[in-house]
Amino acid sequence: MTYRSRAQRLLTAAGLVLGLAPTASLACACGCGVFDVGTSALLPTSGGATAFVEYDFMDQNRNWSGTSSAPAAANADKEIRTDFMMAGGQYMFNQDWGAMIEVPVWNRTFKTDPGTGSIDTFQHAALGDIRLMGVYTGFSDDLSTGVIFGTKLATGDFTYPNFDRDTEIGTGSTDALLGLYHTGDLTSDDAFVWYGQLLWDKPLASQGGYTPGGEFDGAVGVYYTGFVFGSDTQITPMLQIIGSSRARDGGVNADPPNTGYNRLMLSPGVEFDVGKWRLYGDVEFPVYQDTNGDQLVAHQLFKFILSRSLDG
Repeated sequence: MTYRSRAQRLLTAAGLVLGLAPTASLACACGCGVFDVGTSALLPTSGGATAFVEYDFMDQNRNWSGTSSAPAAANADKEIRTDFMMAGGQYMFNQDWGAMIEVPVWNRTFKTDPGTGSIDTFQHAALGDIRLMGVYTGFSDDLSTGVIFGTKLATGDFTYPNFDRDTEIGTGSTDALLGLYHTGDLTSDDAFVWYGQLLWDKPLASQGGYTPGGEFDGAVGVYYTGFVFGSDTQITPMLQIIGSSRARDGGVNADPPNTGYNRLMLSPGVEFDVGKWRLYGDVEFPVYQDTNGDQLVAHQLFKFILSRSLDG
């Protein structure tokens, strides 16, 4: 196996685990950390440098308690609609080590009932919490197993006066990030590939009387690589199951009774590769949700990623 092909597989696996997400677990106790995993056959798949942009969307407009929907009147919050935007880059230093930076910007609309019988609507856009991450995949020659590690910085805005702390764009916390992945072939011709991954986000330092709950996000999926057209065009469909478990928030400005959840989602997706460009999209449907107290949930979540290899 050549260095370049090994580098390609490494960075593919790194993108698989990290999901090239917009640091979606920075805030939002009601469940946006799911964007941090998934995306399997995604970008980048070449050595050297890759640049990418991502857009995700989630509209949390249904009240949920335990494992079923609940009356809207039981929750003063009525809607949290968020556009997650992120730009980043990844670089392969050698055949075993890579690094990534992700810079997110969120645009969020928050609707809540202050108890006056009318609905207040607030909109805020700001820089989110930047993430710096590395990947090591030198455990085996085929790079099928690796470790992700890094930190989330407290760069996001957590002081907007009209948002609750669990709906702020930033958490105000510095977190440790640790992930594992494994990928392998299901068929001898490499047409079907499976993968599994896990990412742990653990807050280490917090401020302003609020500590977000620690979170585990994982995914298991399969994708098909047999749709090849010409010399540089490929379509890759995939199907994944994504699970999330988040602990309750803590601190005097937190709302522990109404934070923390367990959730399972089904996510079909597809990637289009044309030369050095890659476009990926998926939709994520909740199939099981168990929330503490009353929380807003979404009917579905959307993810789109565009990347380009900067090699050659």
